Amino acid sequence: MSTSAQSRPPRQLRLGAFMRPVTIHTGAWRYPGAYPDANFNFAHMKRFAQTLERGRFDAFFMADHLAVLNMPVESLKRSHTVTSFEPMTLLPALAAVTERLGLVATASTTFDAPYHVARRFASLDHISGGRAGWNLVTTSNPDAALNFGLEEHVEHDERYRRAREFFDVVTGLWDSWADDALLRDVESGIFFDPDKLHVLDHKGEYYSVRGPLNIARPVQGWPVIVQAGSSEAGRQIAAETAEAVFTAQTTLADGQRFYADVKGRMEKLGRSRDHMKILPAAFVVVGDTLDEALEKRARLDTFVHYDSGIASLSIALGHDVSGLDPDGPLPEIPESNASRTSRQRVVEWAQRDNLTIRQLAQRIGGYSGLEMVGTPAMIADQMEAWLVGEGSDGFNVMFPYLPGGLDDFVDKVIPELQRRGIFRREYEGATLRENLGLPRPENRFFRA
Repeated sequence: MSTSAQSRPPRQLRLGAFMRPVTIHTGAWRYPGAYPDANFNFAHMKRFAQTLERGRFDAFFMADHLAVLNMPVESLKRSHTVTSFEPMTLLPALAAVTERLGLVATASTTFDAPYHVARRFASLDHISGGRAGWNLVTTSNPDAALNFGLEEHVEHDERYRRAREFFDVVTGLWDSWADDALLRDVESGIFFDPDKLHVLDHKGEYYSVRGPLNIARPVQGWPVIVQAGSSEAGRQIAAETAEAVFTAQTTLADGQRFYADVKGRMEKLGRSRDHMKILPAAFVVVGDTLDEALEKRARLDTFVHYDSGIASLSIALGHDVSGLDPDGPLPEIPESNASRTSRQRVVEWAQRDNLTIRQLAQRIGGYSGLEMVGTPAMIADQMEAWLVGEGSDGFNVMFPYLPGGLDDFVDKVIPELQRRGIFRREYEGATLRENLGLPRPENRFFRA
């Protein structure tokens, strides 16, 4: 190894916390010591956010749903995510009780308007001092369409075409004002310089938006752009627009293929591969011994009812499979208008592991993605392998239950990552961009 390679600091992990608004596992709210009301209790949310900041996490990521989950009521009645806060109401409140933690929220390009999204996230960025991130999604739940005056969901690829134009409009609105446009000159009585205000006047295939935005340019220039799709259309829009990608690869080999694909697309578009952080979801269960961690995981799964698991499986496949033989194989499942990535993942599991419908329901009803179950050292080994092997730039961590799973990670895994020199001991800066190592976008209308 060369001297320069030996002296080069190791790559640094980036860690987001997937809060949905609490955790994804169906049985999490029933686990002993968990807060059953956590997803709708601000005092708990405040505690979680401050614990994440103590652990030097990059961001609190709040997924959002524009409809109650599309499953039968016998299954739905077991879901702890049936109600939750609206993210752009919750995150400004969390901004007031944290100082460095990034605040990322989902906003749909299918069921919202670009001007609304631009205003909300610009406001959050100013309120938080530059810690906002926008998770750009197209919304896969078909029931959401019924809440917005549509009889059926917008077709998958069209949702992504709309999303691409939506992104252009939102970022154009964020660039409405030069950074130094607001003079606030008390003596002259001039509040802003008209020459530093741009009227967007966008007219496209899907949107007509005059502008300008009636809020100053965000602290970060643009809030950090996050994207979560892994389909062909999702990968392409990520390569064109995203600065962080939340994805769902379950093996290091799969992660490496996704990483190489999306970063390769970026480079073909003239973007630096360092200007995107790929963060696969990782469900982490910590124990002082491997046996303890495995016992926690097994106990957690005992709280998943079959009704809930089969409903989750039907959502993932985009087809109702509740009437099929639970102990039979998964039949041929045609594509639907739901998430293609989720459907394909389930079909591959069924074929690879020869799983019955009951076994698939148990797996996806609890959690079925990348798992890291073990001691702090074992979990750090896996995270380091993904980082060094270019399977990811970090992880979007999912906690098995709250607050215990979060406390275990911050108190036990974070110190081990820090000891290895692959995770920060202090935040690098005040903004989410600074902490993620991302550049501040230049204003396209007022270049320096």
